[in-house]
Amino acid sequence: MPASPKRPRPPREGRVLRLTADDLRVLPNFLRQETVGGALMLVATITALLWANLGPGVYEGLRQAHIGPLTVQHWATDGLLTIFFFVAGMELKREFVSGSLADPKAAAVPVVAALCGMVVPAGLYVAVNLVMADGHLNGWAIPMATDIAFAIAILAAVGSKLPVALRAFLLTLAIVDDLGAILVIAIVFTSDLNLVWLGGALGCAAVWWILQRRRVDTWFLYVPLFIGAWWCMLSSGVHATIAGVLLGLLTRSEAADPQDPVDRWSHFWHPVSAGVIVPVFAVMAAGVTVTPSALLDMITSPIGLGIVLGLVAGKIIGVSGGAYLTTRFTRANLAPGLRWSEIFAVSILAGVGFTVALFVTELAFPGHPEFLEQGKAAVLTASVIAAVLATVAIRGRVRARERIVEGIGD
Repeated sequence: MPASPKRPRPPREGRVLRLTADDLRVLPNFLRQETVGGALMLVATITALLWANLGPGVYEGLRQAHIGPLTVQHWATDGLLTIFFFVAGMELKREFVSGSLADPKAAAVPVVAALCGMVVPAGLYVAVNLVMADGHLNGWAIPMATDIAFAIAILAAVGSKLPVALRAFLLTLAIVDDLGAILVIAIVFTSDLNLVWLGGALGCAAVWWILQRRRVDTWFLYVPLFIGAWWCMLSSGVHATIAGVLLGLLTRSEAADPQDPVDRWSHFWHPVSAGVIVPVFAVMAAGVTVTPSALLDMITSPIGLGIVLGLVAGKIIGVSGGAYLTTRFTRANLAPGLRWSEIFAVSILAGVGFTVALFVTELAFPGHPEFLEQGKAAVLTASVIAAVLATVAIRGRVRARERIVEGIGD
């Protein structure tokens, strides 16, 4: 039987491109992958560095350009980043209700490790800046932070064959770390507190909580509440991003509810946060002028040394030491299947500061551009060092497990 003739294709100019529902889901699902978020942040950081060094006038001009009441830089740090912290707040709520923080006994080791991983780096920074001449204690909170997106992305990329319990340990560690950073931002970096505006923000939050309790699911009620809480918090003197965290924590989360708003809203906002908000923040925050003199200043200044030592050495000592002491002096134990060498590798990975560390740097040195540049350069340098060392350590742990499996197979 002769083959049926092929139907002629319509002319290209006559065809209309139509996106199906499946097509529209591809990009958000792509952005939800852990490695993709880390890759986008890396690209944004490189873009910022190149832009700041090849076109510093244009870069700084854009950062300082006003759009309404805020500059572009402040829209990134005080505006868009509020959504990032809103997603972080919802993740915290989920972990408290049904995740790794729901059982205090199971969470004890990573929680204490996280706390020690904040205290030791801050202590190292303070020690360096007390001993060295021209030290500045304002930046003590900078090396406390671990970038959850970068850390999880690196572990997913090079350590996917390691036990799932190691990812849970790192996730718990990073979440507690984020909570600590949020509290520091709310308490330490609050100035000229205006109780009227703060009352307005808390009032918006109270209405949000009531609507959640009554299971109201109407988006056009929540959007004005979110904007109102953000503006009131911004005007109160408390950093505006705290509004995002507060509303995230007040969002209802019930593991048995298929319409759980935390799950649905996190699912919606995570691609926006990973694909737009964090990269835009990175472009606006990571632009550091790289010159031999600037690198020398970063290496020799107490600010730079304190941050690098805090993020690289402090995280290793704090996280691994805190985990060991918890198992040594309490009844808590590591999750089954985990090894101390793997905990050590994750403690190196915790030194990747980036997003929150850069953000705290902005808060720690307002009005001091030279200190700000040193701090940012140190955060980026320490994060690169920690990422490289952690990648080597994690790959070593993967190979060690593979050798054991091959030995058993033989």
